Amino acid sequence: MCLLAVLFRVHPETPLVIAANRDERFTRPAQPMQVLRPAAPRVLGGRDALAGGTWLAVNEHGLCAGLANRPFVSERDQSRRTRGELPLMLAGQVRAEEAAAEFQEKIDGSEYNPCWLLVGDREALFYIVVGRDKKPEVARLPPGIHVLENRPLDAVSAKAQMIRRALAPVSGWPGVALLNGLHGVLRSHRLPAPELSDDDRNDTGPRPSQVLAACVHTAVYGTRSAMLIIVPPEQDQPPRVHYADGPPCTAPLSDASHLWR
Repeated sequence: MCLLAVLFRVHPETPLVIAANRDERFTRPAQPMQVLRPAAPRVLGGRDALAGGTWLAVNEHGLCAGLANRPFVSERDQSRRTRGELPLMLAGQVRAEEAAAEFQEKIDGSEYNPCWLLVGDREALFYIVVGRDKKPEVARLPPGIHVLENRPLDAVSAKAQMIRRALAPVSGWPGVALLNGLHGVLRSHRLPAPELSDDDRNDTGPRPSQVLAACVHTAVYGTRSAMLIIVPPEQDQPPRVHYADGPPCTAPLSDASHLWR
């Protein structure tokens, strides 16, 4: 997952909104939206067909967990466990606070290649760093618009700033306008304005300009799918989940509501 925007207690109709694009090599196989766990709790998400796991998971209680991989200077350590296990593990809990606490207690960061995660529900949102130390770092986030890409959450990022600006009017998008507005942000090929530009570098060196757009297209890598999650305020209602099985600039949004049944 390379773009994960979380709107926590920002929209008047919903306490939690997720808008996410999965960017990956075109050669890496993946399966579209499906039931990842049938019960206790039921979990939906796409599946990485190569290593298993997922990049973004949502459960029936409204808990959402997504990850962004940390770029490597060298090749990733193939002997370590797949990071796709981590959102699934977090989504196995009913509440985000419990999920974050158990994660920090039980996960050994040295068993995984580095990554960043966001996990949240109607009541709380947490940012998790895996890779700096053996024990993951966990921080509670305040209400607001939080944008995670392939950089730390607190890093200067032209892409993240651009996405936050695009989402700034979100509280004025009622009903279906919210879904349409989020889709419009994810499908955009717009690049950051000059005043937002940073050094366009990550841990591996300069970044090509194409990856600074929300919807990414390069010769070997790009946006493979998109996912929109709207968590209703009612505790007994499952999240509304829509997804695009392909880049959201061309692939239509599909409603995954039937998968909760």
